[in-house]
Amino acid sequence: MDRPPFLNKIKYYAIKRIKRLNLYFTLDSKKYKFVFMKKVSLLLLVIFLGACGPEDESQNNLNQGEKMLLMGNSFFRPYAEQLNDLAIDAGFASHNAETVFRGGENGRPINFWNDSESAEHQAIKAILDQGNIDVFGMTAGHDPENPIEGHKAWIEYALERNPDITVFISIPPIDYPALWSELAQENGFGTIQEFYEYGINELIHNTMVDQLRAEFPSINIFTIPTGWATINLAQMQLDDLLLDEIELFGPKPSSIFTDSKGHQGQIVIETGGLLWLNAIYDVDLQLNNYETGFNTNLHQIAIDIAQAHDPAYRR
Repeated sequence: MDRPPFLNKIKYYAIKRIKRLNLYFTLDSKKYKFVFMKKVSLLLLVIFLGACGPEDESQNNLNQGEKMLLMGNSFFRPYAEQLNDLAIDAGFASHNAETVFRGGENGRPINFWNDSESAEHQAIKAILDQGNIDVFGMTAGHDPENPIEGHKAWIEYALERNPDITVFISIPPIDYPALWSELAQENGFGTIQEFYEYGINELIHNTMVDQLRAEFPSINIFTIPTGWATINLAQMQLDDLLLDEIELFGPKPSSIFTDSKGHQGQIVIETGGLLWLNAIYDVDLQLNNYETGFNTNLHQIAIDIAQAHDPAYRR
């Protein structure tokens, strides 16, 4: 298993610090030489720890995993569950995600919030009341009349006991894929790709995220364009570019979609999960060796999506 990327950063800054010390301690004084050598020894120890093998990583990993609350619907849940396996496999042994799910619109933040008597509403509040939540993930689904109402309400509540929380919003694909071309054209776009890109930039980033950042300037709010995993893989299937026998519609193990609504097949879930791993934990997917079970290079597909995502809306 490759070192998590932050261990490489530790090594980089340690070496950088040694170079600075080397410039500073140029006097031919025994005292300065002693101090310099002592500090260099300590910094070299840091480098050594960063270069340890897999058995040492879990003990010396400065970020062994984060405590999360992830809530959403069926276009969110598969990736949240996939992240558990991916995070542990990548060396984040203390990764811990509490999850609350409901189907369809009931899994939107505004619905969770308004259904104050529901078991799910109470469960979310109970998790947040415990404190120490590092990451709070929600779906982008919202009420068009007031697009940030639900997200804002939950963030305000979360901050009461979790002042250092980070928030992410997962952007699902457009549903009913058989109607994608028709839907795009009805809205003035040539392709579903153009329509989805517009949705990300205008309906989510500009309309929602920018407003939420203005409301909560002290916390990090970022997005994950999860829907690109679905859209890109569907296009690759149509273009006969996949290295696996994958149908457009059919069983979960061997299809892009499992139903007309557009729920995800396993190849989409694997790709979206890798995208989440990169977006949340900053894992270098070029070095990650998780076995997806597919011949198609799903790591590269996730890398391409991550690199194309607007840096202003990354973690």
